[in-house]
Amino acid sequence: MSTHTTTSHQQESVQLDITGMTCASCAARIEKRLNKLDGVQASVNYATEKALVLHPAAIQLEDLIQTVEETGYGASLPTPDAESVDHAAVLRTRLIWAAILGVPVIALAMVPPLQFPGWQWVSLALTIPIYGWAAWPFHHSALVNARHRATTMDTLISLGTTAAFFWSLYALVFGEAGHLGYTHAFEFSLMRGKGAANIYFEAVAGIVVFLLLGRYIEARSKAAAGEAVSALLHLGATEATLLKDGRETRVPVDRLEVGDTFVVRPGEKVATDGEVVSGFSAIDNSLVTGESVPVDVVAGDEVIGATLNTTGRLVVRATRVGRDTQLAHIARLVEQAQTGKARVQALADRISAWFVPAVIGLAVVTLAGWLIAGETLDFAAAAAVAVLIIACPCALGLATPTALLVGTGRGAQLGIVIKGADALERARTIDTIVLDKTGTVTTGQMAVAGVRPAEGVDEAELLRYAGAAESGSEHPVARAVAEYAASPLAVEALMNTPGQGVIASIAGREVRVGRRAWVTSDAIRTLDADSGAPGGSQNDRKRKSGHAVGLTEVAVAWDGVYRGSIYVSDQVKDTSAKAVHRFRRLGLTPILLTGDNQAAAESVAAQVGIEKVIAGVLPDGKVDAVRELQQSGKTVAMVGDGVNDSAALAQADLGIALGTGTDAAIQAADLTLMRGDLLVAADAVRLSRATLARIRGNLFWAFAYNVAAIPLAALGFLNPMIAGAAMAFSSVFVVLNSLRLRAFRPLA
Repeated sequence: MSTHTTTSHQQESVQLDITGMTCASCAARIEKRLNKLDGVQASVNYATEKALVLHPAAIQLEDLIQTVEETGYGASLPTPDAESVDHAAVLRTRLIWAAILGVPVIALAMVPPLQFPGWQWVSLALTIPIYGWAAWPFHHSALVNARHRATTMDTLISLGTTAAFFWSLYALVFGEAGHLGYTHAFEFSLMRGKGAANIYFEAVAGIVVFLLLGRYIEARSKAAAGEAVSALLHLGATEATLLKDGRETRVPVDRLEVGDTFVVRPGEKVATDGEVVSGFSAIDNSLVTGESVPVDVVAGDEVIGATLNTTGRLVVRATRVGRDTQLAHIARLVEQAQTGKARVQALADRISAWFVPAVIGLAVVTLAGWLIAGETLDFAAAAAVAVLIIACPCALGLATPTALLVGTGRGAQLGIVIKGADALERARTIDTIVLDKTGTVTTGQMAVAGVRPAEGVDEAELLRYAGAAESGSEHPVARAVAEYAASPLAVEALMNTPGQGVIASIAGREVRVGRRAWVTSDAIRTLDADSGAPGGSQNDRKRKSGHAVGLTEVAVAWDGVYRGSIYVSDQVKDTSAKAVHRFRRLGLTPILLTGDNQAAAESVAAQVGIEKVIAGVLPDGKVDAVRELQQSGKTVAMVGDGVNDSAALAQADLGIALGTGTDAAIQAADLTLMRGDLLVAADAVRLSRATLARIRGNLFWAFAYNVAAIPLAALGFLNPMIAGAAMAFSSVFVVLNSLRLRAFRPLA
């Protein structure tokens, strides 16, 4: 896949893999440094760990990489075959060991009857690997940011755990806490001159365990978000039947070259973009173009790689291979849309821009203030440590992941998969919802929509002959007619005319079924619906009316006389109209977006109550349509199910995929609906907004606890252990608040 392209005005676009980011503020810092370069426009996405950079030709790739490295992070060109690091697995290992070692430390400190002689030294031994190894990601991030004169929540976590650990170590070695008979009782306020008599290993263990849990959940969400492009590329065929010198040979698709000829049998995927050399078939393009009806192709027609050959054998000459195919182009659209998607910085990291420096400054002021007031170093240092510990954002670390855990768990019960906190925040602000037609608003399956026999013709008889004639065809339209008619008649002989229809011998009669113009040609008479005379003006009006609403007409004739038509269409789902009504109640404006023709789109829109229709657009056009809505000031959600929708899903502010669709669409989306029911989409928006409300409430109360308790700690009214307990209580409150999401119910 190409990562470096040239644009207008001597601008070049390059995509970089970024390593070393630990929070959204890291992405903002890299973006800010890159954008300081003359003429550079950079967009850094923390979720995908990629940077999309538009830069003048005068600025070299090495300059961009060096700028990122000088900021304290790593950058490189993407390497498709390189094995990615499983960050979630690494964090899971740290979390498991931190929990195993940390639970006994917390229990010994908080339950005095468990404190056996020498328990404090056991706590030290258990806490050393927690502080030095399990908490290393926080320490490393704090060091990197310190070198660049910056602070994040990792800075506060590292400082708080460091202060608590080394103060406890000091109390063990030089204070009263090292005696074997030492016990750790609860005291709400600091005792003058007794600062070195307390240890706070439980605060170190609790902070690290809780925050590693939050980072692990976040890493899992990020890993899922990066699989869209690989899912797209795996949709194509893996092998092709190469035709050379009259011999057919199975070869890997990547061995095909432009100009090679290959065979596509019924039921196989087209190996790569090409031109039909010989054969006739119906190609199902719905995955790529969104067309609901398979398209008949003959020699000279173009076919797209990864589309499905449904009926006949085709010989195709390759015109585009590898990175030049339309599938690869769609994959690049998805990747670029993901990288350039509007980023919403995590609320905790936004507040940390002032909160972290303020807490550090307050801890220093507390230490100096008590020393100036004549208190001992032990007391002053204990008060400063209490400030850092009470401010340690344990509840902040839980605010998002716990609400996500409960919200996503409840969503899974309702058939809704939420991929991360960013999706929830975008769900709160959307005002427009764009709906794909085929497979989303409609079933995506052809079915008989109406039967119109000519004057004097029995409808049941019309269906018997048409169904029997179509029973020998694999064409989707023919299958719809055959399944609907379920004819008991046997076909004595059958001749297929590619692209037109079939001629069958049934019960001694010659029956023609197919395109209207072909069926009524060759001196076949048409019966006027009123008089029975040749002509058929009223039937013509009915036929035109059928096309006006996007129906496909299947004409039927026997014994040289036109007998009527059967109309086939993609059917609207039963719940689509109700879902559109609910979208409006949620304050959303629905828009129908499809690759299908205008008549079919308008027909569907009218049935479900949608006023605005954008029809006849290919994948590029869907992305452009979403982008134009965004540029007009709309915040857009997109609902789709096919490969042709995946780039638009990624471009939208909120992508919603139907789980009945393709893996590419599911991976590109922010929300996935495991049922192909649009009513679930309305519930998904409601659940997303409810989950975000819990996250915001959690963040508010987490900060409220800290802000209220910090002055108490600074004034000596809270010793560090009580500060740790208060921090733990705020965490419990956050968890209980998140659990309220279990009561979420879908609308009746």
